[in-house]
Amino acid sequence: MKSLGNTRLFCLAVLFGILVVLGIGAYDRWVRRPPIVANKLTSDIFVTEQIQLADIPALRARGFASIVDLRPDGEVAEQPSAKDVESITIVNHMGFAYVPVLHGEIPDSAVDALNKALSTNSRPVLLYCRSGRRAVRTWSLVEASRAGGMKADVIQATAKAAGQSVDDLLPAIAERIARRQRK
Repeated sequence: MKSLGNTRLFCLAVLFGILVVLGIGAYDRWVRRPPIVANKLTSDIFVTEQIQLADIPALRARGFASIVDLRPDGEVAEQPSAKDVESITIVNHMGFAYVPVLHGEIPDSAVDALNKALSTNSRPVLLYCRSGRRAVRTWSLVEASRAGGMKADVIQATAKAAGQSVDDLLPAIAERIARRQRK
């Protein structure tokens, strides 16, 4: 009888242990963010949506050397501030630039600031904003302005491959390409 009681107790302990391990695994999967999806714009420029501070070490481990934040501070309460992102990038030996772009028209000053950030930060570089849209759109104007940059149809296709559209920017892209050809 005593042996049967010990066997039942052992089986219950094993079952309990299995349930605990499964519960921990389920909880971990539920609270852990999926890996950041970085869409390729060029061989060394990528774009993604909002990142969190906890994502930065993993981005460094994936090989990113710099991060450019195009999201203005304070758009939503849960987003980390540019200062906090910069602090974590420094700890992870990464470059950082803050180029806030508001919703709507992209000002020339933002295009110039992103161009400077891309030319002074180590690569590969990851651009981000809330959804990646402003980052891709601002990058497309930088690329259209860059001497030796992509043609308009290639910029458009690259943006589309990254899940974004720059169709409404095509006149501005064409104008910038025409200006670079005159120089």
